[in-house]
Amino acid sequence: MINLSMSMVLLSAEFGQDRTSPPESDFQVKLNDAGDGCIITAYTGPGGDVVIPAEIQGFPVREIGRLAFEDCFSLTSVAIPEGVTEIGWGAFENCFSLASVAIPEGVTEIGVATFQGCSNLVSVAIPEGVTKIGESAFQDCESLASVVIPDSVTEIGEAAFRGCESLASVTIPEGVTVIGEAAFQRCESLVSVIIPNSVTVIGEAAFQRCESLVSVAIPEGVRKIRADAFSICSRLVSVTIPESVTVIGVRAFSWCDRLVTVNIAPIKRIWKDRMIVFDNENLNFSCCSKLSPESKVALKRAGYTGRF
Repeated sequence: MINLSMSMVLLSAEFGQDRTSPPESDFQVKLNDAGDGCIITAYTGPGGDVVIPAEIQGFPVREIGRLAFEDCFSLTSVAIPEGVTEIGWGAFENCFSLASVAIPEGVTEIGVATFQGCSNLVSVAIPEGVTKIGESAFQDCESLASVVIPDSVTEIGEAAFRGCESLASVTIPEGVTVIGEAAFQRCESLVSVIIPNSVTVIGEAAFQRCESLVSVAIPEGVRKIRADAFSICSRLVSVTIPESVTVIGVRAFSWCDRLVTVNIAPIKRIWKDRMIVFDNENLNFSCCSKLSPESKVALKRAGYTGRF
């Protein structure tokens, strides 16, 4: 590992002041495998508003490495330069004071736990070109109120936005086929979600405990709604389930105690997890005590024989 010094003055209108680049001891870097750029492996500076330079002693910065800024509690904002294509596992994990981040075009993946625990992060714009939002990428970003997910994204990983308590709405772009397990679990302020026709699987506990969610329309094309997908959505009033659905996991809508309306067509068969046919022990809609008589009849015609 090598330390590279920097003496350039960094200007950032966004941050409202001129910044002098950190001394060489603040960044640790290494050459990437191709030898045409460097990877930032650690930051040990004082934090504040950090503008990462595009080059360090002639080597273009290509990657923010694994855990590079982890636990930098004093980091308040960071601008990542053009030319960076990868942000590593846990790169900014537990940066509690981080309020804003500028991610450049060219990044193709937001890695595992990249911003996990950044509890002061208010908003983030994910650039066009990103195809994957990794597992726990924004988990427990409790102040995150808005996020723009570009059309290029095709995969939202497990727990990607889990515990984002301030997130009020989200539009999932066409091209996403699977909403990962617990992807939006405990997004307690989430009022609306738009799910595109491209989605075929809504993962286990994907929207569990989204306690502000009032209604959800599951689009034609979804085949599987996994266990606990919408359980304990205590304000959920109505849900539309299309004919394409053939699997509804155990407790998928359980404890939605304000659920009144379920729009569902009579279909051949609905299954629980492990491919067990509905039986008297089925709990898919258990504790949904306010379901209308019409919705109960519709569910029974669809093959549901469990408790309400």
